[in-house]
Amino acid sequence: MPTDFTSLDQPFSNKINIGKQTFLYFGGTAYLGIPQNREFLQLYITGLQKYGLNNGTSRSNNIQLSIYNDAEAIAAERFKAEAALMTSSGYLAAQLTAKNLSQNGAVLFAPATHPALWLQNQPADNRSFTTWAQETVQHINNATEKNWVIISNSMNNLFPEVYDFSFLNQVNPEKNIFLIVDDSHGIGVNNSGGSVYESLPRQKNIHRIVVASMAKALGVDAGLVLASNEIIKALKNTNEFNGASPSAAAGAYAFIHAEGIYQAEWEKLQQNTSYFATKLDSRWKFTANFPAFLIDDAEIDQKLLKHNLLISSFPYPTKKSLPINRIVLSSWHERADLDELIYAINLVV
Repeated sequence: MPTDFTSLDQPFSNKINIGKQTFLYFGGTAYLGIPQNREFLQLYITGLQKYGLNNGTSRSNNIQLSIYNDAEAIAAERFKAEAALMTSSGYLAAQLTAKNLSQNGAVLFAPATHPALWLQNQPADNRSFTTWAQETVQHINNATEKNWVIISNSMNNLFPEVYDFSFLNQVNPEKNIFLIVDDSHGIGVNNSGGSVYESLPRQKNIHRIVVASMAKALGVDAGLVLASNEIIKALKNTNEFNGASPSAAAGAYAFIHAEGIYQAEWEKLQQNTSYFATKLDSRWKFTANFPAFLIDDAEIDQKLLKHNLLISSFPYPTKKSLPINRIVLSSWHERADLDELIYAINLVV
């Protein structure tokens, strides 16, 4: 049986074929199955035919495609924000936002904030999010600084936990806060298939900014920033935004026209997640409605591999650490796939 799956020459889906063997795959971040969705692929092909393969000119060029402004308007409407901007990657969206908005106050990073948002190497923070949140409120309220920039993920997708930002309601309203939240793993999945933007505290002293990779649930190689009209306008005036080429227009076209596809796949994902969760015992860790399931068993990936089942497994937080073993579901999984996985789990765990 092969043990190296790092040089595949086929697209990811619920099944991976190597030689004469077929493996069921339960990993990755294609939560809505978009890379294998035929309707979405057809939209992308239509976009390719309409706009070509790529667009190597910057958004400040005197000749531009209107599709990017259209996609940004749709994204803002769909995810309940005043305005949006799109970049060529989630990393660029994060760096563009963190670099420029960090100038607005003292910067605080939540534990496990994604490196894409770092301004420099961040020291390890082993506090829980809840403990960090409580201590952050005290720190801000007791400090003389008035302006603050708080940077965090919307969730921890490795040790599944969706974060609650209501703690910021306890901050002195005289403090001015720029809250930057990375929703890369939540957008399109959590918040009923929307984004975390709408659920963030709506206080006059809190500026809400959400950044996200669109390459996970949404299936588009692009980055997204959601914020107020004022903040988006300022970010669009930066050298980073104007100097970078945009994402492929075909992806923007597909995103605009795929709302019904996203909704249908989200509903199927919820059915898969709910069904699978009812079959697990207390040794498994997961959060409601998110399709990642963690177990403290360093060998379960190899046990399941013997049954031709592939799950997410990699050492964390360092290469010398024990692996984090998670089962990640997608809307592309069929009920038969889940039943086969459940049967194997009951044999080996």
